[in-house]
Amino acid sequence: MDSSLKKFYIIAWAFGLIFYFLDYVIRSAPAVMIPQLVNNFNTTELKLISMVGTYYYTYSTCSLIAGIALDKFGGKKSLFVGTLILGIGCLLFLISSQVTGVTGRLLQGAGCAFAFPGCVYLASKGFSSKSLATAIGFTQCIGMLGGTAGQFVVGPWVEKGVNIDTFWLWSGIATIITAFGLFFVIPNENKAKASEKAKNQHIGYLEPYKIVFKNPQSWLCGIVSGLLFAPTTIFAMTWAVAFFQKDKQFVFHEAAITSAMVAFGWVFGCPLLGFITDKIGRRKPVLIAGAILMIISLLQLIYLPDLYPAKISMFILGLGSGAAMIPYSVIKEANPDYVKGSATGAINFITFGVTTLLSPIFSRWFGKSLDISSGDLHFQHSILFWISGIVLAILISLMLKETGSKAQDQAIVS
Repeated sequence: MDSSLKKFYIIAWAFGLIFYFLDYVIRSAPAVMIPQLVNNFNTTELKLISMVGTYYYTYSTCSLIAGIALDKFGGKKSLFVGTLILGIGCLLFLISSQVTGVTGRLLQGAGCAFAFPGCVYLASKGFSSKSLATAIGFTQCIGMLGGTAGQFVVGPWVEKGVNIDTFWLWSGIATIITAFGLFFVIPNENKAKASEKAKNQHIGYLEPYKIVFKNPQSWLCGIVSGLLFAPTTIFAMTWAVAFFQKDKQFVFHEAAITSAMVAFGWVFGCPLLGFITDKIGRRKPVLIAGAILMIISLLQLIYLPDLYPAKISMFILGLGSGAAMIPYSVIKEANPDYVKGSATGAINFITFGVTTLLSPIFSRWFGKSLDISSGDLHFQHSILFWISGIVLAILISLMLKETGSKAQDQAIVS
């Protein structure tokens, strides 16, 4: 690929970052407007939380579709459609109906499933292999900045009385504008796709997924990542504001800021842990260390809450949970080169499949009893649920094969 075309892909990747930023804003914003959404959709808080959680149903399943679409149709059409679907999903939240609310959230999940794989796809075409990992790490940073904005910025807006319809209207408009921006900026890939098809005509569209899913390491990567993601995606970005308000008696503003600190921690944790694992040439030690840091932060939050503020605890939790991105590198290294794109879709599917399974369990065990038995004990039990999941992630990670550069060098020598 010539250098001028690579420049166009880098520009397209920059537009993709806007899509990924909006993805996380829209994913996390409902956590700071639960009472308003309850009124808007004329429902109960528990049903509203379940509605918000439907995001992960389509996000996990459509991650596979996104991988196939990117391979078959390229970035231009795939990212345009994905971003447009997200914009429509936002606009449906303007209608005060439970049916349109669920439909809107399902469309939001489906559209967002294209964001991260799409950014990785564009980055892989715009950056050399030496700088690709940095580009992917920066991509995740931008996403988590969006998660931070979805709570840090939107929370105070809502508190000051800004109508949530205004947020969903402008989110939809901004997303649709981004969709057309992506369509016009991403280079036309017809010729490149034709060449690639001729070179790899023996490989079917579903064949890469067969290879990835037949590899046990792929499943281990996805499960570990899902268990480490869940405390941030389910607890911090969905339930934390309500739990801090009702169990810990925080005022809304303090609860919103405290829960948002997890995403803020991710902004630093993802590139930092990624840099460390590349520097030492090992994946598993950094993965396990990040998970242990998450456990320590949660134990401090429930058993030594006066040691330092909950905001710091949640920031450290986010810092450690940056380790959830390490399996994304492992799965690429544990599978053949020609299925690396599909590997991203596969791990997204498994990761958020785990989230989809855990969300209703947590809702049933702890969300339903939030109004009935709120207090320190209820808060402790809910946090211990996430700690047990992180412990399970550590145990499963022991079964992962080390794929870092040092392990690869040793394999070559032996």
